Amino acid sequence: MQALIEQLFSPDRDAASEAFHELNRLSEEPVEWSYDAWDRLASDLTHKDNRRRSHASQLLSNLAKSDPEGRIEAVFPELLEATKDERFVTARHCLLSMWKIALVGPERKRMVMEGLAGRFRECAGEKNGTLIRYDIVESLGKLYDADPDEAVKSLALELIGLEEDPKYRKKYASVWKKK
Repeated sequence: MQALIEQLFSPDRDAASEAFHELNRLSEEPVEWSYDAWDRLASDLTHKDNRRRSHASQLLSNLAKSDPEGRIEAVFPELLEATKDERFVTARHCLLSMWKIALVGPERKRMVMEGLAGRFRECAGEKNGTLIRYDIVESLGKLYDADPDEAVKSLALELIGLEEDPKYRKKYASVWKKK
């Protein structure tokens, strides 16, 4: 496992991508090795390479289920900050994986829901605000699919109701039509 973790931080982009995909797959279930990579992943949230930032945010979200010490709570503000990344694709990767943190327990669910709701409210005037809002609604939808909690649905519908443009409100609502 250590070799795969080292490969993740390799300057060879293909090797790092291969390691990322394998570690992401392995961490779909709880793992023993989360803290072997944790600190390096946390520091990569602000790395100069956007791929490293993206990999870090996605893996940390995946590893939250393997975090009995609750370290995810300490890095959560940085994860939220990563949703404002200068490279929009990196921000989206982070946003679309954060819902996994909420599956760990009620405290983490509350933290994620509050974080996503705050981000939804503040991003309206940003360059890609409508896409960010869509990703947030989609993340809440994924959370609801994995854990059908009416509080999640209620929050999503409340956020959708905040959208002033009927076109975008309809687009966001389409995520919830089948739920």
